Amino acid sequence: MRIRSIRAYLKNLALTKPYTIAYQTTSDVENVFLEIELDNGMVGIGAANPSPEVVGESPEQALQHLQGDWVTRLVGKDIRLFQSWIRDGQQQFAQAPGTLAALDIALHDAFGQYLGVPVVQFYGQKIHSLPTSVTIGIMNVADTLAEAAGYFDQGFRVLKVKTGLDVDEDIERILKLRETYPDEFTIRVDANQGYSLTDLQHFVAATADADVELIEQPLPVGQEQELLILPDNIRQSLAADESLKGPKAALTLAQQPQPFGIYNIKLMKCGGIRAALDMATIAEPAGISLFWGCNDESRVSITAALHAAFACPHTRYIDLDGSFDLAEDVVSGGFVVENGYMRPTGGAGLGLNHP
Repeated sequence: MRIRSIRAYLKNLALTKPYTIAYQTTSDVENVFLEIELDNGMVGIGAANPSPEVVGESPEQALQHLQGDWVTRLVGKDIRLFQSWIRDGQQQFAQAPGTLAALDIALHDAFGQYLGVPVVQFYGQKIHSLPTSVTIGIMNVADTLAEAAGYFDQGFRVLKVKTGLDVDEDIERILKLRETYPDEFTIRVDANQGYSLTDLQHFVAATADADVELIEQPLPVGQEQELLILPDNIRQSLAADESLKGPKAALTLAQQPQPFGIYNIKLMKCGGIRAALDMATIAEPAGISLFWGCNDESRVSITAALHAAFACPHTRYIDLDGSFDLAEDVVSGGFVVENGYMRPTGGAGLGLNHP
């Protein structure tokens, strides 16, 4: 079955509510989409929202790549050889993970539809459902508690609290959350590179009784070795995020002694499902748990991340709430959320519904 046509476009997706992290406030998000139509009329769709601050590529740059000659030359190629085109793309767009992610996801979706099986089953489904965390941005204590109450009412039981601007305020927010919800919530923290080592040690000590499950990327990229001064049990609860952009970084960070016991894999950082599974393969023998995250993304790429996550036996955590606050999207379906638990729909490819 051959590729009949390829179409790339940008769409600005509004958020239902703005949010703040350590270095910016966001109110809408621009995603790039790629549609690959096969000769039988099936359409695979990919999407990406790379963060320029993290990977040095914007959605606009990704669109230029996806509309360029290299991608358009895939027209007429056999979809059954999709992994070859992904590997070739990794060489062509080595510094463009958003481009790769959209291409990789669209090819996977088209191939899965052609085969008539979900992508996760093609790779071997190991997990069927996990609770996703939902994100609380940086805000005062009262607003933090109000957000948590809203999520509780919606059935979510895992919170990821953004921190990193003021460590003492962060501590107060976590302690108040735990005081208000002694057992009801699992609490995760994402500092987005906002702490110094001293800040991190202070935060860990002050929240020791709050049962924080994990802390994501506490120190700036490049300071990973400073974490080695911490006890092993603390490092086991630290998750690499911005430090973990692809398989090479995964290999480096897997060496003993390990600064992180958890890898946060994002398709927007590494370039799609295939690269993410390469990273997962590195992590497994190194004893590193997997935590699958996202940016503000279309349901397209969130679903792709869910399929990759559930194909890995050492996936322990997911934070795939990136489409929950979108006021609009280009597809529906892909996954189901029930009482905070996410699972794929079981449809062929990524199981997405085009309008």
